[in-house]
Amino acid sequence: MNVRQEVYRAVAPEARDSAGLSLFNLFVVVTIVAAITIAILETEPTIRVGNETSFRFANLFFGSFFTFEYLLRVWSAGVNPSYRGARGLIRYVFSVSALIDFVVLIPFWLSFGIGNTAILRLVRLLRLVSLAKMGRFSTALSNIGKALASRAAELGISVAMAVAVILIAATVLYTTEGAANPNDFGSVPRALWWGVATVTKVGYGGAFPVTVLGKIAAAILAFGAVGVIAVPTGILAGSFSIAFRSSDEEQE
Repeated sequence: MNVRQEVYRAVAPEARDSAGLSLFNLFVVVTIVAAITIAILETEPTIRVGNETSFRFANLFFGSFFTFEYLLRVWSAGVNPSYRGARGLIRYVFSVSALIDFVVLIPFWLSFGIGNTAILRLVRLLRLVSLAKMGRFSTALSNIGKALASRAAELGISVAMAVAVILIAATVLYTTEGAANPNDFGSVPRALWWGVATVTKVGYGGAFPVTVLGKIAAAILAFGAVGVIAVPTGILAGSFSIAFRSSDEEQE
């Protein structure tokens, strides 16, 4: 087995004959967690101030490592018959996993050319995208993706129903509460915030009806919200169960 094949076995989880991750990919997972932790800590001024140099060195390391990892994956991808040749290389570069790897690199290198501005804050936040790299190492995430894809139509309908219920409720509250409570229900967009908070059971309490008709409409929405949330929840639970069962059967 030549060097390129050895590298492919180390960087591609699907190339391993045994279960689990290679030592290289285990290190990648640890690095991803560390990079996300640093990105989160860097947003706290009391931690960042006075440690700017340390954060820059850390981000330089993460950017360099992820760049090295990306180049290794591109170089060794040709071992897979699906990505051999020039066309195969192009196909790999534009695959979902390779595009995620490339996008992860952007905020690490972009931050070195930006001053302490709002754009820099956005770039720091974008470093959390590196969490998406974990997807290639998780069978569970793959099963979740398959479950969502298998019930896309049903989920789409349930989401459309939820939007319709919220929109209708917001319109009713605008009609009944607009004059009495213009700050919260003076327009349909304002009433939509109340509708979303009610349906999702968040209940911030900042907006509530004061008229009799408004309270009746709110009560109806509150009861209807149970069904709005229960339908997609049931669909997801069933599809997840089927996907995980199929995965277990394939492994057996």
